[in-house]
Amino acid sequence: MGKATGFIEVFGLTAAFVACDAGCKAADVTVEHFDKNKPGNADALPVPLIVCIKFRGTVDNVRAAVEAAAEAANRVSGVVSSHIISNTEESTEKMLKLNAFDKS
Repeated sequence: MGKATGFIEVFGLTAAFVACDAGCKAADVTVEHFDKNKPGNADALPVPLIVCIKFRGTVDNVRAAVEAAAEAANRVSGVVSSHIISNTEESTEKMLKLNAFDKS
């Protein structure tokens, strides 16, 4: 079993960077690769790209980072969803390295 993992999905890359910065400033966390998703209804969204930020650390630090990230993202374009896994299983940790930014 590993560290806690916090996920927050936001609308757009700008909001992702703002949220990531706020989360890292608010708590002692590290960040895994961002991931992206362009949903089928992208034209109906505030921004046509959803970006997932993944924070790692202790449960308390990850919770603080996700909360700060959500506040920051809501000032830019908004939050889609967030979730915290308190003790990430080893096989799940391998999946955290995957991302779609290097794919076309």
